[in-house]
Amino acid sequence: MFLYGASGHAKVIIDILKKNETEINGLFDDNSEIKEVAGIRCFGTFNKQILKDDTLIISIGDNLIRKKIVDKISEKVDFGTALDITAIISENVNIGEGTVVMPGAVINTATEIGKHVIINTASSIDHECRIDDFSHISPNATLCGNVKVGKYTQIGAGAAVIPNIRIGSNVIIGAGAVILNDIPDNCTVVGNPGKIIKTK
Repeated sequence: MFLYGASGHAKVIIDILKKNETEINGLFDDNSEIKEVAGIRCFGTFNKQILKDDTLIISIGDNLIRKKIVDKISEKVDFGTALDITAIISENVNIGEGTVVMPGAVINTATEIGKHVIINTASSIDHECRIDDFSHISPNATLCGNVKVGKYTQIGAGAAVIPNIRIGSNVIIGAGAVILNDIPDNCTVVGNPGKIIKTK
């Protein structure tokens, strides 16, 4: 396994992979000054010749940057996943390539998790939810049953979403927000109850 992105997020993924006894062969990062992260060698800019047939995870927290990197890698790459051994994941859950599930997260039955998603520490996703590609569910966020989250959306730390809510793409839900109504695309929502304070 290789990682692309030598950030603090990468350090958490390294911990997950080590707990899973997954061999980590190196990192890539566009900052040539970074030589290693948590004892793992950094090879500089992405190089398919170094990756060879190994798997890759984009280890960057920013949703849109993850998307740009995936788009930039023109060669065929096999993306892996990192699922922490302390996470509770129903057998009836589909998880897309490149996705990371952090320690203590709970994902209940009939849930669909897209590609390159971050399910962060101790977040809770109940039955029949759908999290689209390149989204991020932050630490301690709670999605009740049958919640749909669009692409590139971030649900902030400690936010709560009641059942049957639809949250659009490219949305930011602020930390601690309580979402009681559907949220359209391209906006920022904060507060209890959640209110739109900005549209993009």
